[in-house]
Amino acid sequence: MQDLFSQQEEALRPLADRMRPRTLDEFIGQGHIVGPGRLLRRAIEADRMTSSIFYGPPGCGKTTLASIIAGTTHSAFVQLNAVTSGVADVRKVIKEAQDRRSLYGQGTYLLLDECHRWSKSQSDSILPAIEKGVVRFIGSTTENPLVAMTPAIVSRCRIFEFKPLEEEDVLLAMRRALTDERGFGDRRVRLDDDAARHIAHVAGGDVRSALGALEIAVLTTEPDASGVIPITLAVAEESIQKPVIRCDESLYYDMLSAFCKSLRGSDSDAALAWFARLLYAGVDPRLIARRIIAHASEDVGLANPTAMLQAVAAAQALELVGLPEARLSLAQAIIAVCESPKSNSVVMALDASAADVEKGGFAPVPVHLRDTHYAGHERLGSGTAYKYPHDYPGHWVAQAYMPPEVEGHRYYIPSDQGQELKLRERRRARGIVD
Repeated sequence: MQDLFSQQEEALRPLADRMRPRTLDEFIGQGHIVGPGRLLRRAIEADRMTSSIFYGPPGCGKTTLASIIAGTTHSAFVQLNAVTSGVADVRKVIKEAQDRRSLYGQGTYLLLDECHRWSKSQSDSILPAIEKGVVRFIGSTTENPLVAMTPAIVSRCRIFEFKPLEEEDVLLAMRRALTDERGFGDRRVRLDDDAARHIAHVAGGDVRSALGALEIAVLTTEPDASGVIPITLAVAEESIQKPVIRCDESLYYDMLSAFCKSLRGSDSDAALAWFARLLYAGVDPRLIARRIIAHASEDVGLANPTAMLQAVAAAQALELVGLPEARLSLAQAIIAVCESPKSNSVVMALDASAADVEKGGFAPVPVHLRDTHYAGHERLGSGTAYKYPHDYPGHWVAQAYMPPEVEGHRYYIPSDQGQELKLRERRRARGIVD
């Protein structure tokens, strides 16, 4: 039986914490990993979990599922947070786990929240215990473990990716909170459908955020004459903040990759969508400007040389006027790159020439191409037989310019796109076969 202080403490806990599911049957979402017959569900029910990493966005059920495991297992369950725990804490857990196993034959689960925050030394301190089965490690992280965690830990764990919850899942959690005694089952609350859907939509699959908004809406809204607390759309809009993109390192690179591939794929709408998300997430716009400039050469090049001018001009505008005005200049450059004819001939030419350089075997510079700025160069033959192109019709003359060791190699091969088609025709007229 709870005393008065325990009841007060329970009432002060956030709604999301009070409403945390206690069993797999109460658990919401993630059917791809804990649905009937799925591997993780079978492992939990059989108390045969192996070391695992739960990876996914905030509020999707990672810690909740770990707490369900704690409530169903016959093993000991220890929880640490990577932000506040050190090597000494890990050694203490391992020592206690060894004692349980040797004295009582009992296993130990170790849940580590924010596990991507562990240093290499902290990770190394637990590796022997994981390998010998002294502890079953469960890491919880919002960041891609393949990027943010040490390979030694990742290789010893099975990764389960959690996905953002669907709006219907979030709505289900909200309805439960209004009827369950742990939530607002003791109050008369009327949650309008449009208000509920607004909260669920803005929460973006984060149940914790949705329940937090519902809690503040209920606690700050006065009951009407009949004693009912009305949660209208207006109240809901005030109760939940605008959606937040939590741009960690992994998500940043994923969004930047999608942005770059949209530029290359000539999809202006998609490129602008990712551009807007990157800005919304607080990414430095100079990083975006640099990628636009790079792709103006890498994916457009001489098929439309003005794309580079647009990209550089947008970067200069960003430095001169800053945001928010420079968003227009960046958007203009994005559209220019997307809508331009595409050619990767510039990057292919550079890569091919660089590959030849790495092979070595450099011959001397041909005599007719050598420097002639100093007195007496004639004695060495420098510049002899050099043909000055401007002395010939069309300001061009057939002449060998390539280093001897790569004579006959072709690096720049114009595409049949945009202005490069004209360049190809002019090169063919000069007898250059690509």
